[in-house]
Amino acid sequence: MCNSFNKKFLDEAAKALEQDTDKDLIDHGRFMDQAVENAITGVLNNEGGPFGCIVVKEGKIIGKGNNKVTSTNDPTAHAEVMAIREACKALKSFQLDDCVLYTSCEPCPMCLGAIYWARPKKVYYGCSKTDAANIGFDDNFIYKELDLEPGKRTIPFEQINKEQAMKAFKAWEEKEDKIEY
Repeated sequence: MCNSFNKKFLDEAAKALEQDTDKDLIDHGRFMDQAVENAITGVLNNEGGPFGCIVVKEGKIIGKGNNKVTSTNDPTAHAEVMAIREACKALKSFQLDDCVLYTSCEPCPMCLGAIYWARPKKVYYGCSKTDAANIGFDDNFIYKELDLEPGKRTIPFEQINKEQAMKAFKAWEEKEDKIEY
């Protein structure tokens, strides 16, 4: 479903894409180097997998992260999520308006979702998802799972108590001072 806020975001993203000329490739390389350094530091410190990310706004790094899944026992502690959390905290906003992400690898499905919710204007990545699969980080099964009916997934999903759950949606719809995102 595409609400007016999402349509506005998509229109702005398309406009930014048209205007982006990648004039300063040196800065892009420098920022990507920082994302890769975050990944390497995390690996050497036994924090998690070989992934790093930074968030840049107006030429300044406002968020950085590396994978910390194994050191924090948190399966959501991926580099992009960590960097997005730090950047949003710095901006005091749940959106990354006019920000750019530099990530050492093409994002996994979870991080891709987080990126779209955060709404940066662009993402640069180093390694591809195929490169990640070649060293044991293969997310292809998740993409396949998304296409399955919920009850046919490897981890079965079953809808229950919809009437009760819909009360939260009704409260949201009726709330006049909600902050849409």
